[in-house]
Amino acid sequence: MSSPWLYLAIFALAVLDGFFPIVPAETSVITAGVFAATGQTNLALVILVAGLGALAGDHISYLIGHKSGGRLRDKKAFVWARKALDERGGLVLVIARYIPGGRTATTITMGAVRYPLRSFTFFDVIAASSWAVYSGLIGFFGGMAFENDPIKGLLLGLGIAVTITVVVEAVRWFRKRSQNSPRVLVEAAQNSSQDS
Repeated sequence: MSSPWLYLAIFALAVLDGFFPIVPAETSVITAGVFAATGQTNLALVILVAGLGALAGDHISYLIGHKSGGRLRDKKAFVWARKALDERGGLVLVIARYIPGGRTATTITMGAVRYPLRSFTFFDVIAASSWAVYSGLIGFFGGMAFENDPIKGLLLGLGIAVTITVVVEAVRWFRKRSQNSPRVLVEAAQNSSQDS
């Protein structure tokens, strides 16, 4: 874990994760964070290379979308992202960074819809750096809790990350379900008919 090649590996995994989402970039950052608690890695450097890798990977994904934009126009993700971008802009990019698969769909679609590159970069710096800090610190605090047993620290860090992801997805699912409930739809239809 103390090899300088570790930082190159973290960077490469974070780049690949930007457009090939089955790569375990978050796991590698959490793992390196765990070992930073024991002094075997440098936490600041782990966070820096992970953030830079994520930023580079997201820009590659954006460019893929930009080049293939015409072929994606009928895709469901394209329609969703176009609508979301019209309403919320770069906030979608920051939130999508934490949704498995959502990040890649969003960055590709932002390129396909020709979202302004300067705005994309601004919001992506926030998304990539917050993700790197989050992942690195989860590992670090897990490693501190089990300083003499890094495997338990790793399991704790991964458990926290999975739990946070599940809670966020559950809240999102329940909010979406409540917005589409029959009562809400009836009220929306009544309000619409009263306005006309």
